[in-house]
Amino acid sequence: MSTLRPLLATAVLTLTVGALTLTAPAYAGTGVGTGKGDEAQQSAGSDDKGIYAAAKIQYSGSVTKNGSTGNVTSSDVNWTPPPCWYAPYLGAKDFKKKMSGEIEKAKNTPGMGGTAGTAIGQVQQHYEDEYGWTDTPGYKDYNVDKDGEGMFWAGVENPNEPDILKRSSCNELPFWVDNGDTPPPQYPEAIKPEMLAALAYQHMTLPDTKVTLAPAATTKVNLPTWAWLDKTVFDEVRATAAINVPGFNIQATTTAKPVSLKLEPGTDDAQTYPASGQCVINADGSIGEPYAKGKSDETPPCGLKYLRSSGNGTYKLRATITWDISWTGTGGAGGDLPDGTFGNEQAVTVQEIQAVNR
Repeated sequence: MSTLRPLLATAVLTLTVGALTLTAPAYAGTGVGTGKGDEAQQSAGSDDKGIYAAAKIQYSGSVTKNGSTGNVTSSDVNWTPPPCWYAPYLGAKDFKKKMSGEIEKAKNTPGMGGTAGTAIGQVQQHYEDEYGWTDTPGYKDYNVDKDGEGMFWAGVENPNEPDILKRSSCNELPFWVDNGDTPPPQYPEAIKPEMLAALAYQHMTLPDTKVTLAPAATTKVNLPTWAWLDKTVFDEVRATAAINVPGFNIQATTTAKPVSLKLEPGTDDAQTYPASGQCVINADGSIGEPYAKGKSDETPPCGLKYLRSSGNGTYKLRATITWDISWTGTGGAGGDLPDGTFGNEQAVTVQEIQAVNR
């Protein structure tokens, strides 16, 4: 029906859409869970048929505890995690209670009429009287005869997406998915393992990067400073995102592996070793080489040399690790994600002394 989609768009804007667009994590029903430690708990309601309400995405592993974005910066400036998605929301009986209440509230709003009123009426017909269109069948009495056999799915906004238009773009009317079935193909934003992997990436927290220096916090002009990271400092970091509701259980684990260290001296009056400042990871997982007596005249495999004193202040040496990031998920899915970076600054004092005994 050529006029239906514009009318439905009007309906979505007109309804007080608590039933249509959720803010992630998607809470519904009673018995809302809370996050404990590194793992966010499922939020769900229940009745005599068991769990019926949507679960929020569960995050575990090395992730932020407060739901904010992690500290990973993607090397691909054009890559972004999903701004919104469709996910299981409510069982049929509870969806009927929620949606019918929203419809009645909208219909009774003073001044409601014209296009908006027609749109609200068609939404009601869609869920009550099997009013559908080409690729979307309607429902009889909100599918209550199938309660427990599936769930209505609804749009979920990613609260960490700054663009409100992108965040609110999953604005199709809620749709039914039978337990064990995949969502209809006309909803490409329906949550899937690769999207969970991207969300795990967005929430991942990488360890601080503080390199060991020799000399340590105070070095000398024109004296090579050795820099290294022990192999025990960095290991693989994992973050997992999962959705678990009756008939729909998917998860993805995003894994970050350190591959190189970049040194930025904090001044142009310096040299880095190697010249690129990029120290590759060694076969044993370490980066660089620890300084030892007798190496004062050698060029460090990873390090730097300051050519000017820092005076009464310090230089801000920045050490940034590049991480190779990949993911695996439900059904054997998997692949690569853009490399991630995270770094820290540490103060280095440089004194005007040409020679020193270590």
